[in-house]
Amino acid sequence: MIEKEHWTTVIKPKTGLFDIDFKELARYKDLWQMFIKRDIVTQYKQTILGPLWFFINPILTTIMYMVVFGGIAKIPTDGLPQPLFYLSGICLWNYFSVCLLKTSTTFKDNENIFGKVYFPRLVMPISTVTSCLYVFGIQLLLFIVVYIYYLFIGVSIAPNIYLLLLPVLVIMLAGLSLGFGVLTSSLTTKYRDLSILFSFIVQLWMYATPVIYPLSMMSPQKQMIAALNPVTSIVETFRYATLGTGTFSWWQLGYSFIFMCVVLGFGIVVFNKVQRSFMDTV
Repeated sequence: MIEKEHWTTVIKPKTGLFDIDFKELARYKDLWQMFIKRDIVTQYKQTILGPLWFFINPILTTIMYMVVFGGIAKIPTDGLPQPLFYLSGICLWNYFSVCLLKTSTTFKDNENIFGKVYFPRLVMPISTVTSCLYVFGIQLLLFIVVYIYYLFIGVSIAPNIYLLLLPVLVIMLAGLSLGFGVLTSSLTTKYRDLSILFSFIVQLWMYATPVIYPLSMMSPQKQMIAALNPVTSIVETFRYATLGTGTFSWWQLGYSFIFMCVVLGFGIVVFNKVQRSFMDTV
């Protein structure tokens, strides 16, 4: 008796703009985990200090901010110790910017493997955003150590109930970086100049975000303009939750969340469209 053929995988063209198979992404979870491990292991594989760079980077950045912005420019820190204030912004911004820059070159960096093996292309940027959580966790641990030190010496800081929003804040940063990243990656397959421009924009973006200055030092009108930056409310909410100072608004946080959903959805749709023919243009 001839057994009926049964195909485990069927590859067929997708015609709809919103034809995104999220179930297929779930089936490739092993590949997703492998990419996460690869990103973590290979980042500092042939370095002397290895994972210590995860600590050295924010420490040196904090010292530079203390000297330049705190010492020379005399920018206030809402009455908080400078190391604590700067680290609270650096932890979040580093995670956002690293995810953003890495996902923005997804097609360019992986064109060789994309041209040889089939798998859902979205697995690659998602694994990048996930693997960066490892670095974020280490730098957050550094912030906690400094936080405990200042609590021990009697500085008036205390976490509040809004600390429960931390997972939501991380998800929002991941969504924003993934959305903007895959959108930029899709555009740079045809226009390579955009990758250079985007790296410059990310550098300027940090100065538009209250990482090195408190939002409270601005006038109400300027605060409204700064709030248009979706990362602003995320950084301010984290400071408010952990340090008790800063500007917190459910409206601004809701705006950032909606902004994240729109950018992420639009970015995935464009990414899904470009992935079908990007090998013809890279």
